[in-house]
Amino acid sequence: MPVAGDLIALLALVDAARLPMDEVTPESMRAGYSALASPGGAEMAEVLDRVIPGPDGGDLPIRSYRPPGAAERPPVIVYLHGGGWTIGDLETHDETCRALAAGTGAVVISVDYRLAPEHRFPDALDDAYAAVCFVADNADELGVDVERLVVAGDSAGGNLAAVVSLMARDRSGPAIALQVLIYPAVDFDYDSGRWPSLEENATGYFLHLETMRWFADCYGDIGQLAGDPLAAPIGAADHTGLPPAHVSVAGFDPLRDEGLGYAATLAGAGVPVTLCRHDDQVHGYWHFAPSVESSGAARDTDIAAIAVAMADLAGPAS
Repeated sequence: MPVAGDLIALLALVDAARLPMDEVTPESMRAGYSALASPGGAEMAEVLDRVIPGPDGGDLPIRSYRPPGAAERPPVIVYLHGGGWTIGDLETHDETCRALAAGTGAVVISVDYRLAPEHRFPDALDDAYAAVCFVADNADELGVDVERLVVAGDSAGGNLAAVVSLMARDRSGPAIALQVLIYPAVDFDYDSGRWPSLEENATGYFLHLETMRWFADCYGDIGQLAGDPLAAPIGAADHTGLPPAHVSVAGFDPLRDEGLGYAATLAGAGVPVTLCRHDDQVHGYWHFAPSVESSGAARDTDIAAIAVAMADLAGPAS
């Protein structure tokens, strides 16, 4: 299947604006990513910004989205944005979180975790885990059902969601009911040939392999990251007992095969897995959904599948 026709013009524009990697800085990457953010989005009954205690004693900003018609104690999704652990923030994923809240009926809590290279591994992960623990510990104040606690994220955020699920299991932390992994990064093995899509989709499809290496260098030492399951969760010794998972992948994505590999690894460990595969889409299609029809349809399919998975979770706490 070829790449969706309505993506071609957008991909050409993105490639034309791409800087040579030796000229790229975190600041230029952040500015470019912010420029892709879609304004507006689904109307919410309530959107609140606040800060919570971070793991290092500092403030950790979060933003909560309560959709219209939400139940008195709805499920809650802690959302961890993508951007290679280096770019992205509450604003770049505002439209995404609105769409997810509207489509699932859940309160979505977006986490503005610390970014690399100013804050390298595991700072972003520590923030993500702290946010999940805060939500679990303060469910009554937040007006959400702790028994239907979901962690979700796209790309690097999918990495964080997967690792937070491992940490919660291993540290007897919050009981996570579902992990939602949207085109997740789950490995740092770029050279062994284990994941053919890294080379098949290395250029031309929004996320380039050389950009992935740049992000990884910002986040930490690639060799160390590849060997640490808190960075590369596919390398964990044991995947049993993890929360049920929803995994979405794009056909023209360097991360396609490791996403499929992680879904297979979880299923092989007895973890219930649902999978959405969009063979004509590229990495970042959730971001493109408001302006690209095929990407919007793919995201709608994902959110509908997530809503079904969430409907199977336990009901509101009594």
